[in-house]
Amino acid sequence: MNIKAHIPNTITLLNLFCGCIAIVFAFNRDFEMAFLFVCVGIFLDFFDGFFARLFKVSSPLGLQLDSLADMVTSGVVPGTVMFFMMQNSSGMSATSYFPYLGFIITLASCYRLANFNIDTRQTDSFIGLPTPANALFIISLQLVKVSNLVTVEILTNQWVLLIITLFSAYILNAEIPLFSLKIKKFSLKGNLLQIVFLLFAVLLLLLFQYMGIPLVIITYILMSVIYNKFQKK
Repeated sequence: MNIKAHIPNTITLLNLFCGCIAIVFAFNRDFEMAFLFVCVGIFLDFFDGFFARLFKVSSPLGLQLDSLADMVTSGVVPGTVMFFMMQNSSGMSATSYFPYLGFIITLASCYRLANFNIDTRQTDSFIGLPTPANALFIISLQLVKVSNLVTVEILTNQWVLLIITLFSAYILNAEIPLFSLKIKKFSLKGNLLQIVFLLFAVLLLLLFQYMGIPLVIITYILMSVIYNKFQKK
């Protein structure tokens, strides 16, 4: 029995487990714990592929498991959080069906994950925002809204939340190349973009805390667009 062959898939299933726990916390309105377990799930999501490559045990089963686990952790959870954000938005009645539009994020995440599995262009970089980054963006908005450090009234407007939801669905599947954060060459020149981004991301998180998370994701998208413009010249 090759134990190494089962390690990556076990890590993937732990990612799924974290996603399930995050959903429970989200339904209990404990969004900080939901965010924490999504972060743990994303951390595990990074390492399942790492160990699969390390042990040379990559398989079609592992690829499918990875997408199914991400569907829960990075698809269902942010859709659920957006549902509750819309439900608690100003002027929303208890019988309104409007909050269910938050699950557009889940549908768009599902489409992206399925497309990712058959898109051979996304081996070294991404096309469209990866679902884990989108999940962090959406869930962090709820944390910003309830944070004692800042009051963001705009995040209580149902139409603003709908625009954010539609933007999320678009950017997940947009034909926009985004650079990968994986460091494959141990040289400053070959990783300058990634290093600059990571340093700037740390600075944003230290300065703005929860508010820094969506700012980091937006910065990632803008830096990718600018980088692509210079690459074409």
